[in-house]
Amino acid sequence: MVERFNTHIDFAYRTFVWDSEANNKAHVHCVIIGFSDGANTNTNKVIYDGAGYSPAKNINTYLLDGPNVFITSRNKPLCDVPEMIYGNKPTDGGAFFLTEEEFDDVKRNSPEDAQYIHQVLGATEFINGRKRYCLWLDGVSPAVIKSSQFIMNRIQAVKAFREASPKAATQKSAATPSLFQEIRQPKGEYIIVPRHSSQTRRYIPIGFVSPDVIVNDAVQIIPNANIYDFGILTSNVHMAWMRAICGRIKSDYRYSKDVVYNNFPWPSPTSEQKSKIEQTAQSILDARALYPDSSLADLYDPLTMPVELQKAHTANDRAVMEAYGFSTKMSEMDCVAALMKLYQRKLQD
Repeated sequence: MVERFNTHIDFAYRTFVWDSEANNKAHVHCVIIGFSDGANTNTNKVIYDGAGYSPAKNINTYLLDGPNVFITSRNKPLCDVPEMIYGNKPTDGGAFFLTEEEFDDVKRNSPEDAQYIHQVLGATEFINGRKRYCLWLDGVSPAVIKSSQFIMNRIQAVKAFREASPKAATQKSAATPSLFQEIRQPKGEYIIVPRHSSQTRRYIPIGFVSPDVIVNDAVQIIPNANIYDFGILTSNVHMAWMRAICGRIKSDYRYSKDVVYNNFPWPSPTSEQKSKIEQTAQSILDARALYPDSSLADLYDPLTMPVELQKAHTANDRAVMEAYGFSTKMSEMDCVAALMKLYQRKLQD
């Protein structure tokens, strides 16, 4: 509509929950947009957000007072940063996976097979601290596989599941039933980013994971990432960008590598600024480590977030905003508008 009819937005109510008097209320989230075409001469544009509102010079399609920017999917990052990829895709009908109780049974009844079972993380396991395991046979010899009835039963179930699939690619992968259909497991430590997270959290919980821990495709990962990368990604600047352009399930965040990560405009810090971000990022990990009995869901619940972790994030937010040259007093909408201008400049570089 913008390109075809020269449409512009005159006022907008940002996302809100639709309420009603029904007992079984629908989970519906709405926006209200007033728009017109022709000359964009309206000088009384308004953005409503919750109980408040603010005047705007220009309301873009992300319902922000900022330039008219359309963030499209990208295969590679806009900036020179480590690539984000999907986790491993099992396509197994559940045959590769074990509960904690099933893993305990294997250790008791066939301990020789336990070495081929690894902890596995999806978004739910990573955020909520749940233990789940998987059979991981990448690089394991056929002789070892055939010597275990437990392993053979599992991969026979994978083969049957894939052969029964209507998808040609899945049927083809039945030829290698001992392996996940798509393998992207890093050889070194990596950053994990859940694809889905609750909108009640100010920060999507992300973190570093050992290569011995397998990840499935409910998360995205960044191999070869360092503590500076972690500091930028866990900052309020990146979270503001994410909230503005990510997909949603209801109002919960749906993080996309192709839209959110690959389009994110990174700062160009001085060596001193980069060192400061590395320090504040490490402080976040140190604050988490003070509570080993708490899951990330516990730590990032607004009602139970420890004060040490709050302070660490605040310090990191300030360090990252300084690297961008942003004022710590700017609103989140102003932050995103500034990022969109930076995004436009980097597209032209």
